[in-house]
Amino acid sequence: MSAVLESETIAPEWLLERIDGRTTELADAVADLIRSGELSPGDRLPTVRALAKSTDLSVGAIISAWGRLQEQGFVQTRRRGGTVVLPPLDSVPERGIPDWRGVDLAQNAPDLALQPSLSDALLSSLDAETLNVFGRELMTERLRNAVAPGWPFEPEAWATAGGGTEALLLAVEAAAPPGSMVAVDEPLGPGVLDTLRDLGLDAVGVGADRDGPRPDALDAALTAGAVAFVFQPGAPFAVDHAVSARRTSELAEVLRRHPAVWVVEDDSIGPLEPQQPPSLGSVLPQRVVRIRSYCKAYGIDVRTSVLGGSRELIEKAMKVRSHGVGSNSRILQNTLAHLIGSADAEHAVTAAHERYASRRTSLLEALIDRGIEAFAGPHSLVVWVSVSDETAALVALARQGISVGAGSRSFVQAPARQLLRLSATQLPDDPDLIGQLADVVAVAVAESSREFFD
Repeated sequence: MSAVLESETIAPEWLLERIDGRTTELADAVADLIRSGELSPGDRLPTVRALAKSTDLSVGAIISAWGRLQEQGFVQTRRRGGTVVLPPLDSVPERGIPDWRGVDLAQNAPDLALQPSLSDALLSSLDAETLNVFGRELMTERLRNAVAPGWPFEPEAWATAGGGTEALLLAVEAAAPPGSMVAVDEPLGPGVLDTLRDLGLDAVGVGADRDGPRPDALDAALTAGAVAFVFQPGAPFAVDHAVSARRTSELAEVLRRHPAVWVVEDDSIGPLEPQQPPSLGSVLPQRVVRIRSYCKAYGIDVRTSVLGGSRELIEKAMKVRSHGVGSNSRILQNTLAHLIGSADAEHAVTAAHERYASRRTSLLEALIDRGIEAFAGPHSLVVWVSVSDETAALVALARQGISVGAGSRSFVQAPARQLLRLSATQLPDDPDLIGQLADVVAVAVAESSREFFD
């Protein structure tokens, strides 16, 4: 229960009594009171001057603490209303989209409002002893210590790269010489097939059933000459599957029959996964490199992904990078380390995962209610819509200012059913707006199945 009635100002004495003796900083102590419910949404924190008079804290220190709380989403400072406690991050107000133009449902870009603040994480990286020391670190000790406990197998080596796309490009280029064939776990995220083609590689698709990539399809691809397998254990773009532990074991048995094949595991949404996805590295550690991307969870400017696994393949990948002389900024690496260990960041990422899942489910149900054939994997960040003519449906939606993805660009060969890909991350939380989108999609689906003659 709140210490005061809503919209009343908290007395400095009340606040100081509850944080007295804590070893944490002022901002952290107040954040704890908000999390516990002792401070409730609508409560106003003491003014800076009133609190400064009641304690030995400086005005500057209090201003800094209130600013930090605002960056983390705990409070908001209003010109005449003081500094007011906000609802928790897991009850972010619904956002509306009055105009669908400019809302990108094609690229799977994260919702910036659901990402944690980078301020404290960046500042924490500036006290590293190795900062600006000549030389390079493929992975700082801080980041390794933060990542290692949650890695699904014991890697032979570690490294970092820029975003997840760069890491995937480096690992695949190291595993597959130009002109060779690569087996890919379909459907893929936007741009992956284009990246493989840019590397001069031929992709062969590995189809899936409800448990993940089919062992027979993987065996056929490897028998045909694929030298590497790009595997998505978290299935973030799945049409209707999630990868089971049993299926992972079955894939491992296929790979044992093809001992020269490398495995690149693409964990493209990282902390946004609801649980640790399975890994082939636990049974084939010398042949697997797992890539974990953090940009969708923490923000594009973190610009650091982690590679862990086969020493041979990671060393090859690092030689490919800038002719072997490139490395990721220590500041960015240690910023990521702070975020991985931050309770505030974990809270924000958990809220984001729940919000994305809710948006996916809301759109999926709205489409099905309108008689539209729609699909989404249990952990997918996208919704797939079946259409008679992909191009016609894309054009029909574009006329309404709605940008969605062409399903054909996520498969090596055009699938038997034509599909549109709609990202859940940029959807609104308003059911009425979701219904509005479903209505427009329904019209586009109908238009795509008809031909007109004058």
